[in-house]
Amino acid sequence: MWSLYGWLFNFIFLIAVISIIGYELMCLTDLEFDYINPYDSARRINMVVLPEYITQAVLCLSFLLTGHWVLCLISVPYLYFNLTLYLQRKHLVDVTEIYNQLSREKSQRLFKLGYLVILLVLSLFWLLWTIAGEEFD
Repeated sequence: MWSLYGWLFNFIFLIAVISIIGYELMCLTDLEFDYINPYDSARRINMVVLPEYITQAVLCLSFLLTGHWVLCLISVPYLYFNLTLYLQRKHLVDVTEIYNQLSREKSQRLFKLGYLVILLVLSLFWLLWTIAGEEFD
């Protein structure tokens, strides 16, 4: 039963990271179609960047602590990428350069979203596998 609770905890954190990335993509798309000004877009994105990094780090640590080694190893490169962006001070969006960096920022977040969707499918598979295994025990 504890394994099921671990999977549900991981699943909730994974959905949280995906929703934060979706929000960032929505802000960048609104900026691209000129629905929002650059200052508001950069402020909204910069407000959720650190919570995204922290949530992803907690997710990776949770995979490690619950014994899901494969998913932890799959999520480590994403954590490393976020850590290097943070240490190089490139994690925040610059208001004055946001139009020049718009395509790079969108493609970076789309890649993150694809990576997380693959992790979500794997987590969902193992969550259902755990539910089915406990049902027959």
